[in-house]
Amino acid sequence: MRELQKPQEGRLLKPGGENIASVIGHLERVAPGQLAIIQEYLQTVVPMVHGIERKQVGPMETLEFRQDMAGSKHPWRFMAQNMSDGTLRALGVLVALFQGNRDYSPMLVGMEEPETALHPAASAALREALTRASGQTQVIVTSHSPDLLDDQDLGPEAFLAVISEGGETGIAPLDGASLETMRHQLFSAGELLRLNQLAPDREELAAQNQHQADLFGDAGS
Repeated sequence: MRELQKPQEGRLLKPGGENIASVIGHLERVAPGQLAIIQEYLQTVVPMVHGIERKQVGPMETLEFRQDMAGSKHPWRFMAQNMSDGTLRALGVLVALFQGNRDYSPMLVGMEEPETALHPAASAALREALTRASGQTQVIVTSHSPDLLDDQDLGPEAFLAVISEGGETGIAPLDGASLETMRHQLFSAGELLRLNQLAPDREELAAQNQHQADLFGDAGS
């Protein structure tokens, strides 16, 4: 995202953000409302940033950011190579979430630890963006951040818990204790994570293991 990029097809953001300038340019043309949402959340996460746009640089392209500077009446303009990792990562997350347009809308968006490199205070805005985007497309997120999960409006059905034991990783819905605690709004998922009490359902894990054993047993017969 920081480097100059070759102009590419911009209907869908690539995993490394290597065509993000083309995606922003595509949204400028066909979905300015989506771009406005991206810029709104970006300013919430990084208040000094007031806008972004695609910028042609010879045969290449990049992003240009408008940012407040102390003592200046008007925002200064900076290329992507001059922006912080946190700002670029926040933009990548937001573009992935709100890139849907009349030409293409992803059915699934998956991201790993979207809170990385962001200030904890930005968690609420990021969580709101994730929730809003999930109304249009399925969103799957992995996170170790209690701050990102710290919202009692997030119901227990939205979560899967992960556990690693004996070199094996298990993923399952929350166990009964976690479910009841969250349903009665005694603790949020973030608070349970801080207490190391956000646990997967052991019966579900056992059922998964049995299913795998049966599957491989059938394959070997």
